[in-house]
Amino acid sequence: MDKLDQFLDRAEGLLLRLESMLPQSGIQVPDWQAAAAFRWNHDRRTLDPVANFQRIALSDLIGIDDQKSRIAQNTLQFVKGGTANNVLLSGARGTGKSSLVKALLNEYAGQSLRVIQIDKQGINDLPLIVGLVQARPERFILYCDDLSFNADEAGYQTLKAALDGDLVAFSDNLLIYATSNRRHLMPEYMADNLATRQVDDEIHPAESVEEKVSLSERFGLWISFYPFSQDEYLAIAARWLLHHGWQQGMTDEVRRAALQWSLSRGSRSGRVAGQFARDWCGRTR
Repeated sequence: MDKLDQFLDRAEGLLLRLESMLPQSGIQVPDWQAAAAFRWNHDRRTLDPVANFQRIALSDLIGIDDQKSRIAQNTLQFVKGGTANNVLLSGARGTGKSSLVKALLNEYAGQSLRVIQIDKQGINDLPLIVGLVQARPERFILYCDDLSFNADEAGYQTLKAALDGDLVAFSDNLLIYATSNRRHLMPEYMADNLATRQVDDEIHPAESVEEKVSLSERFGLWISFYPFSQDEYLAIAARWLLHHGWQQGMTDEVRRAALQWSLSRGSRSGRVAGQFARDWCGRTR
């Protein structure tokens, strides 16, 4: 009997461990009043409120006026109950793609806009998230930051079907905003272009090229971001310096230091400008 009891105890422990590894059948409904931003936890299948969401204003973002105008108009249409497009923000790193999405939440949170951040692994859970929000009065942006895929990844096909092609209608109160350094969200290789054919005077792209484009083109709005000029970089650095309490302005000394900082980093992005301002203000305080 002792051996039998030991076996049963071990079997029960094994079952408990297996149950903890299996996805839960019921999804816990979050407290929608706890925050304006939420993060999807893929392992626990829960929406966790983000209480300390970054407070970035649209007016703080300079050098991207056209991009701001286009995405703000799309978002305003959405929060007012009108039709709007899923958005792909792509281009140079550190140029404000992610900051722009955060600023939109701060701008329209008072009009019932909510943001749900999701990583690439969580994209497979899109049907669960749609089920949570589809009956809600709020308007939700599903925010995927720094998104990229390989063609054989499961989330690639899930997102592709959700954007356009799934038999199940997407929720009217949910849009997808994705940022990526890749315009087509997938790596592009020289071999893909070598397979392109010319038939008479027409160019027929290779199937691999068509497959790469097929995901990105399902976003209704493409917004591209480009490297900043030197003047734009310095203007952004000046804005960040003021934000961190520097009152002397862009003196010759500060200007030289800011340019040297960008040269050492090999980039004149807004992110680099912000990093310079934090370093400068910290050292001179």
